[in-house]
Amino acid sequence: MFYHLLKHVLLGPLLRLLFRPRIEGLENIPPEGAAIVAGNHLSFSDHFLMPAILTRRITFLAKAEYFTGPGLKGRLTAAFFRSAGQIPVDRSGKDAGQAALREGLGVLSRGELLGIYPEGTRSHDGRLYKGKVGVAAMALGAGVPVVPCAMLGTFEIQPPGQKLPKIRRVTIRFGAPLEFSRYAGMEGERAVLRAVTDEIMYAILGLSGQEYVDRYAAEVKAEEEEKRKKARRSSR
Repeated sequence: MFYHLLKHVLLGPLLRLLFRPRIEGLENIPPEGAAIVAGNHLSFSDHFLMPAILTRRITFLAKAEYFTGPGLKGRLTAAFFRSAGQIPVDRSGKDAGQAALREGLGVLSRGELLGIYPEGTRSHDGRLYKGKVGVAAMALGAGVPVVPCAMLGTFEIQPPGQKLPKIRRVTIRFGAPLEFSRYAGMEGERAVLRAVTDEIMYAILGLSGQEYVDRYAAEVKAEEEEKRKKARRSSR
């Protein structure tokens, strides 16, 4: 109930008023039945802008840290994310991938929309990074189409580290659904998962026009953070 209040009465109308999102390809979202919406991830604002413009409810897998903050602020943040249709997933353990897969397949088994950011984390520089194969495992395991999505302008309104977004117009673009029935029963084959994931990422790239980096975003972030640490140590 609170999800609908948040979307249709409180947050949704406010987001549409402030950011006046241009919506392209909304007809590519299936009116019913399970499907995955796979998008680029440029900003914290992505979590709320896409659900605000969709007529159907969409559930995203979100990192568990959003739900475990201390004190009143932490409890309010957790309640907000849950009401916005987010499911916490622990990404720290060795079974993190399987936990996300179970949660995602559970959403799809109920005939719902599942939102996924295949890069696994926000882009720190506005580029599009290599996708993780979990999106392919879910698509093949559930036998559902994947709708590619591009968020444009959200990096500029709220890049990583910026607490409040700038008020500026954004664009949300949906592409034609991708079908992978030709790979039915092959979700256990790594090469197939990689091929399906790459096809999804190239579809997102075609919609977003970003520069593509054939490496995982988390790896690049870690390397750059290590360089910054070394630079700080050497400057002392």
